[in-house]
Amino acid sequence: MTFAVAIDGPAGAGKSTAAKQLSSMLGSIYLDTGAMYRTVALAAINRGIDTEDGESLAKMIEEINIDVRFGENGQEIFLDGENVNGLIRTPEVSLGASKVAVFPPVRYKMVEKQREIASRANVVMDGRDIGTYVLKDAEYKFFLIATVEIRAMRRYKELISKGMKADIDEIKKDIEYRDNNDSSRKMAPLRQAEDAILIDTSNQSIQEMVDEMAGYINVS
Repeated sequence: MTFAVAIDGPAGAGKSTAAKQLSSMLGSIYLDTGAMYRTVALAAINRGIDTEDGESLAKMIEEINIDVRFGENGQEIFLDGENVNGLIRTPEVSLGASKVAVFPPVRYKMVEKQREIASRANVVMDGRDIGTYVLKDAEYKFFLIATVEIRAMRRYKELISKGMKADIDEIKKDIEYRDNNDSSRKMAPLRQAEDAILIDTSNQSIQEMVDEMAGYINVS
């Protein structure tokens, strides 16, 4: 009997890092759904397609191949056979991911892949609409939040640690834009599922987030 943990919330709330550690603790697969939308955005950017051009994106999504694999290093994502893990974390791709995700053809394709993975393995999955749309029947659901200032600083430190240039004010603007975009889209908007547990991570370390979620989970 497989189980699923759905973790939702806005950008920078700590979902991905906490989900990775939680999945390791539970001995399950961790699926970063945001990486899949980032890969779609990267494909559009590489092809010179506007990430707000729904018609072109609908055509492109049928032409590209996105493959998610799990190995010793965790999740690796491939675009047309190329490992793009190191190419999808730039601010440009982050912003593009929020834009492409509003279009139903893109979401249908990605959700199909996400559900297929969850159907065959224990999974911890994070994103914007996991508990409300992708895995509505997940046994455990969490919704993580944090202030915009805290989230912007987290993303700033992440980018700097990777040797990338970053501007805290621009990051804050991008996060506010993505919050609005994710919450106002017509299909599967960002919102807390009625049966999800709300966790404010503003003043929590990653370990504290993980421990709090783990306290609600019983998969023995």
